[in-house]
Amino acid sequence: MNTRIRRTTGLLAAAAVLPLALTACSNGSGDADTSDSASTAAAPATTGSDDTAGSGSSASSMDQPFGPACSAVPKDGAGSFDGMAKDPVATAASHNPALSTLVTAVQKAGLVDTLNNAQNVTVFAPTNDAFAKIPKATLDKVLNDKAQLTKILTYHVVGQKLTPKDLEDGSFTTLEKSKITTSGSGESYTVNDSAKVVCGNVKTANANVYIIDTVLMPKG
Repeated sequence: MNTRIRRTTGLLAAAAVLPLALTACSNGSGDADTSDSASTAAAPATTGSDDTAGSGSSASSMDQPFGPACSAVPKDGAGSFDGMAKDPVATAASHNPALSTLVTAVQKAGLVDTLNNAQNVTVFAPTNDAFAKIPKATLDKVLNDKAQLTKILTYHVVGQKLTPKDLEDGSFTTLEKSKITTSGSGESYTVNDSAKVVCGNVKTANANVYIIDTVLMPKG
């Protein structure tokens, strides 16, 4: 008798547990549904984070090259902004047709490796038109005087990466050891009160480049 009672009690207990187990499964399924709806609810939040990323990229767009001469830079290839960003500065300049006179001068002065191996520098790069402002006889003489050419070219290099903000009211020691001054705001900057930045904030692998419309001449 006792054995039968125990068995009956066991069956009753099992029968009681079964609905509970089914309810638990059902609740689990409900949790999954809740989880799904939570995911759906989270979807707008994801979109929100995309918006944040969008604002981040718009903030980074302010860090792009600027100036009227930037439109002449190739849209793709080694001479494009993306292409130049992959190469050290002397190599990057060699891909830009508007800087061919500067590149020739750098080669004549034996500064290609010096510039390419420098870390975190800023180069104020005169265009071909900037060099054309110098009387041909004078320019030819300078190009054939390595010491003078080196002095002039290193006067265009600052030993730190300068942002446009830095140029607003700046004074910087060059590799030539004397100082240059900068001023301006927005997308309009001048170096030594004479040379205008015509395409600024160009990135290369090791330098920030500001293309200018006048050759800078060190004093003395």
